[in-house]
Amino acid sequence: MSLEFLVASAIAVLVAGGIYLALRGRTFQVVLGLTLLSYAVNLFLFAIGRLIVDRPPLYAKGLTEHADPLPQALVLTAIVITFGMTALVVILSLRSFLESGSDQVDGIVDAPSDETRP
Repeated sequence: MSLEFLVASAIAVLVAGGIYLALRGRTFQVVLGLTLLSYAVNLFLFAIGRLIVDRPPLYAKGLTEHADPLPQALVLTAIVITFGMTALVVILSLRSFLESGSDQVDGIVDAPSDETRP
């Protein structure tokens, strides 16, 4: 099994899980889904930069080949943006919960089930 296949499979699993969670009805699950999608994007950025094994990430004296630093810089930037986006979405969902009393995405409170009624 090749390294490219494993990375592509990991990206596919993260995207599938992220889409599944992002389409759920509760805000916390939506936040987790968006986070999984951002992890998938980070892995994708690494993958498009060609996976190179046993090469230094920066220029080293005496070596002619090294890893491309551009994907590393892009992923580092994406991590910072993801952190800010996640913090904003968590604060917005918390405010929505405090104002509506429900953690549903549409703001409609669930009707109590038959088991919880007296």
